[in-house]
Amino acid sequence: MTTTEIAERLVELCRENKYEHAQKELYADDAISIEPEGSPGEVWVQGLDKIIEKGNQFQAMIEEFHGQELSDPVVAGNYFAISLTMDVTFKGIGRSPMEEISIYKVADGKIVSEQFIYDVAPAQ
Repeated sequence: MTTTEIAERLVELCRENKYEHAQKELYADDAISIEPEGSPGEVWVQGLDKIIEKGNQFQAMIEEFHGQELSDPVVAGNYFAISLTMDVTFKGIGRSPMEEISIYKVADGKIVSEQFIYDVAPAQ
């Protein structure tokens, strides 16, 4: 698959809330995932199994999901970016709209890295 095809497929699956399916289909086994400093959980993980586990931990923090919106991907060479807005209620925290930019790198027909860029709320 080309970078554009991978980007479009990722957006398609994420719009259907099939994040783990997308990871298993589109990610390399040794892919890395990077969150901003100060984020809850691990900031840097490597390996598809750890990326899936990180996603499951995020889902476990959610009390109620109110909706999301993903942009169409912007592709440049082996990279693409997506804007995501999500409206969720977190357990013990309350309702919190989120906005982020996600940047992905593709090599050999698989996503090899993802990086999420967003503001991290200060500790309460």
